Amino acid sequence: MPHPSSPGLTERSLWLDTLLRIIHPVLSALAARELKRRMPVEARERDRARYTHLEAFSRTLVGTAPWLELHGLTGDEEERRQHYAALAREALDAATDPGSPDFMNFTEGGQPIVDTAFLAQAILRAPTELWHKLTPRVQGQIIACLQATRYGRKPPFNNWLLFSAMIETALHFMGQDWDQVRVDYALRQFEQWYVGDGAYGDGPSFHWDYYNSFVIHPMLVDITLRMAHHHPDWAALREPILRRAQRYAAVLERLIGPDGSYPPLGRSITYRLGAFHALAQMALLRLLPPEVTPAQVRCALTAVLQRTLHAPGTFDQDGWLRIGLCGHQPGLAEGYISTGSLYLCTTGLLPLGLPPDDPFWAHPPVPWTAKALWNGADLQADHALAE
Repeated sequence: MPHPSSPGLTERSLWLDTLLRIIHPVLSALAARELKRRMPVEARERDRARYTHLEAFSRTLVGTAPWLELHGLTGDEEERRQHYAALAREALDAATDPGSPDFMNFTEGGQPIVDTAFLAQAILRAPTELWHKLTPRVQGQIIACLQATRYGRKPPFNNWLLFSAMIETALHFMGQDWDQVRVDYALRQFEQWYVGDGAYGDGPSFHWDYYNSFVIHPMLVDITLRMAHHHPDWAALREPILRRAQRYAAVLERLIGPDGSYPPLGRSITYRLGAFHALAQMALLRLLPPEVTPAQVRCALTAVLQRTLHAPGTFDQDGWLRIGLCGHQPGLAEGYISTGSLYLCTTGLLPLGLPPDDPFWAHPPVPWTAKALWNGADLQADHALAE
């Protein structure tokens, strides 16, 4: 075990305190069946109130799930893990019980397809804590909510194909009938949309934004790792999907500047640390590319965390996230952004699902690429991924 005062464990404490500050208002309110009453709704468009509560809950869980699933902890961190895992199970009941005042919208509009998929991904990331420990009644409620997203709506021809595929992947895990066509369509279509050097188009066109990290790589990886064995053609995609995700993780690491800032490109920039979902996922899965060490990712993401989540104005007086990238910047919000949307920032904290003695936390600090280069270090040149 690393020494309790080692830099990595000091950073882990910072990460965990930050995560709990983010998730506590959501999970505590929902477990008490008071989320709709307590949570503010900051948004440009009024109708986002129909979707914002499911957004907040599912996005809270999708980034928190690996930590909730981490067994073998001791002391104060284990007590907190058990406490929040219990809150999450109560919240799952409150969100999916038709008799609950916090029963969420799984049926109206397109947005519930998105956030039901994040909820499904969270359950797959914490199968013991967020599924097997549930009562059959709550499991049945969740299954019904996932199935409800299939009817009367279809996903747009872009990253939303992966949301439908993720829901079907979770239904398979839950022992339910599942639609292989939805999974197959998403995997095949994204193979067609691959544009090279670790990046996919978000639909037929390539966009300069972080959707390869917010959604595309993380969902392709999680779906493929769980489902590839079902068909030889899916199995054949497993290796290229992982190789491309590794390359994209390397690119993300290089985008983090010496001060923890990064290019504010494209839409949904108010997801803050969620822009590094794909990098955090590769660290969690211990699949980082050889040239990117776990310790340098830890140090880089700590710098991003401090820039994006510790800036004045990030939280309101009651602890809820506010729209912005570095503080409160409501002008950055697209029409679909609301308070609940912002909780995708939790996905940048996925490595909390690694134990404290993992190299990610235990190894000494290492400067990340941009910090090393801009301080004069002589590193190997970067190269595109050859296909």
